[in-house]
Amino acid sequence: MTNPNVVVSDAKSGIGVTRTVAVSNSTLFSATVQNLLGPTSGGSYITISRKKLPKKLESSVGRPRISASWVDSMRASSPTRSLSEPDHDQIKNSWILNHPSALGMFEQIISASKGKQIVMFLDYDGTLSPIVEDPDRAFMTHEMREAVRDVAKYFPTAIVTGRCRAKVSSFVRLSQLYYAGSHGMDIKGPAKRSKYRKGNQAVLFQPAREFLPMIDEVYKALLEKTKSTPGAKVENNKFCVSVHFRCVDEKSWNALAEQVKSVLNDYPKLRLTQGRKVLEIRPTIKWDKGKALEFLLESLGYANSDEVFPVYIGDDRTDEDAFKVLRDRGQGFGILVSNIPKETNASYSLQEPSEVMYFLRRLVEWKQSLLHGF
Repeated sequence: MTNPNVVVSDAKSGIGVTRTVAVSNSTLFSATVQNLLGPTSGGSYITISRKKLPKKLESSVGRPRISASWVDSMRASSPTRSLSEPDHDQIKNSWILNHPSALGMFEQIISASKGKQIVMFLDYDGTLSPIVEDPDRAFMTHEMREAVRDVAKYFPTAIVTGRCRAKVSSFVRLSQLYYAGSHGMDIKGPAKRSKYRKGNQAVLFQPAREFLPMIDEVYKALLEKTKSTPGAKVENNKFCVSVHFRCVDEKSWNALAEQVKSVLNDYPKLRLTQGRKVLEIRPTIKWDKGKALEFLLESLGYANSDEVFPVYIGDDRTDEDAFKVLRDRGQGFGILVSNIPKETNASYSLQEPSEVMYFLRRLVEWKQSLLHGF
């Protein structure tokens, strides 16, 4: 019996080269894969580097639990009230000292990147586009698209988002980027050939493909269960489901959380996480935006390199996994997009998407001046 859905990549060829091969269960290679990754269903795609097989994607199976503390956490990560002005100013000033503006510290950031390859990682909602009430209308501006396009001319650039990859790709409309949707559970390389991509085939990495039927079931169940909660919006992001409560009255948050819990009680292989005014249902495999960042760096040939300088810009709690990876690696920097103080592993901050755009433009201007000797 063969498994036709194991994708093997050549580490020397860069992120753009993968090919699907049939692997017999009786072969030594197949045994090695199964030992490292565990059993997969016939529909699962796993990307395996020839040079170094990834660590096992472990599961942390457990039923979701909604409690008062969880709802308090929803409030904390989605503030609807402001502190009094003196208290706010004092806390913000203290926070800025520890997380200074990436614009104000631009020269220091560039100095730290000297002699290294900058690789850009960008969240979408709240980073490249404003947070809006209707997630289907979270469009980026033309000016932001130009800024991202120009950055991608000089640096490998990836969009890392909780959104469905196809949806965020339709928002961004730049084929030269890497897209990591569903919190990195759905990664695809550039459609167009670039200097960062070798070979003719695009990367495909989908470690949670076996969960697709389950995710679809949960999506339909949540649509039905939450329809009684005004303002709730359920979004199918392919490998995860998002329940947006941005337009839900705060008094109904607990009831909404209980509705989500009642559905997930029947799906112990799914877990509940939280973002910016959104509850997210994901497979229990240990995969997140931080793992996606590591995968992309390894695929680009920078797994254990001192010659890379990753910069990750994001605004959400889910981006903290990537910030932590960079802090632990001691390479590059995380930049949090927020106009209020938040606990974060990021080193720097930007106030809003417009500042992200200015930062990207300055990065391009710096690179152009370097190339032209200005």
